[in-house]
Amino acid sequence: MEDLVQFQLGDAVFCREDLFNDGGLPGIEEGALIAAAGTRGVVVQYGHVEASPNEEIYLVRFEDETRELGLPVGCLPEELTQDEAEAASLKAAH
Repeated sequence: MEDLVQFQLGDAVFCREDLFNDGGLPGIEEGALIAAAGTRGVVVQYGHVEASPNEEIYLVRFEDETRELGLPVGCLPEELTQDEAEAASLKAAH
C-alpha cells in the first residue's frame, strides 16, 4: 500500500470547522471547543485510523489566543486546510 499523505510533519494548517472535545482530550471538558474554524495549527504526527486503514488522521497542535500550541488533536483531512484565505473567511464568519 502506497503511503500518500495530504499534509506533512511541520505543515501549517487551519481547521475548517469548529472542533470540540469528544472525550479524547484529558483535562478538557467533553464538548468543549478545542479550536474554532480558521484557527492555525501545526501537524505533529500522521497515520491511519485503526478501524479504517485507508483513512488518514493527523495530530495537530492548534494555537490558542496567546499563540501557544495546545495538546495534539486528531483531525481528519477534510477538517483541515492550508488555504489561508479560506481560513481567514472562516474566522471572520465567527
